[in-house]
Amino acid sequence: MPNTHIHFLRRTTQLLFILLIIFAPFLDILRIDSDTRSLIVFGKEWSIGLEEGFYLKKSFENISYVAWRFFVKALLPWIVILSIFPILGALTGRFFCGWFCPEGTLFELFDFLTVRIFGRRNLFMKKSNDPGVPAGKRAPYIIFALLCMISIPLFTGVVLTGYFVNPRTVWGQVINWEFTFGVKAGIIGVAIYTFISTMIIRHTLCKYICGAGLMQMLFGWVSPISLRIKTDPAKLAACTDCKACEKVCFMNVKPRLLRKDINCVNCGECIEACTKELGAKKCIFSFAKSKSCT
Repeated sequence: MPNTHIHFLRRTTQLLFILLIIFAPFLDILRIDSDTRSLIVFGKEWSIGLEEGFYLKKSFENISYVAWRFFVKALLPWIVILSIFPILGALTGRFFCGWFCPEGTLFELFDFLTVRIFGRRNLFMKKSNDPGVPAGKRAPYIIFALLCMISIPLFTGVVLTGYFVNPRTVWGQVINWEFTFGVKAGIIGVAIYTFISTMIIRHTLCKYICGAGLMQMLFGWVSPISLRIKTDPAKLAACTDCKACEKVCFMNVKPRLLRKDINCVNCGECIEACTKELGAKKCIFSFAKSKSCT
């Protein structure tokens, strides 16, 4: 992968993953059927598979069968799902966070708008790695930011509610502007969460709250083979101290430090920034496995 194409490729993977999130319930890839109270996975109904009244039978055989069905159909799938992020962390560090996470993508969008309007990523304080305000008018970005602040939380609320109520039912209610209590509560609840997380909390959630991110962080830290951004000490002499690598880092990591930083999401933006400044051969950063790093 050419170093100067990292940003474009990352934006592509983020967009494709968001499209997957949007269309997954429509295509019955993953959703809960509120009518049958069962999970739909790739068009197949995933239920515990017990007849009504089966729980009332007190025989040891029935109790054992119920326990087994709960384990196989309810507990085991969750164990498999939850194991994905530790495995990803052990192999790729926080690569998922930087290249796929839809929340992270929204955080970056509002980082961009906040920088364009206020000259800093954070709404409340300026940090040393803020890229500053580029020349140009702020008014178009203010208008676009206001539209995003209204539309994105509401759209997210509609999409995610479609994972728990048939998405055709949800969108039908949106189009007709007639809502049941459950759909209305789902949309409003998700919209409020999205507004708070994307406008105010942002990457603080990635660092201290997100369970998936924390699992990747922990297992990536202890794994001897996890992917990370490596700083090549032999090339540090070529560094011009332009600080471009720090300014593109939305996680407030200092990429030139030789130690691993647990907040790094392996986005590779520092690699692209350094390549633009020094050229591919002199770029001091690269993707590498932990066991080969300093």
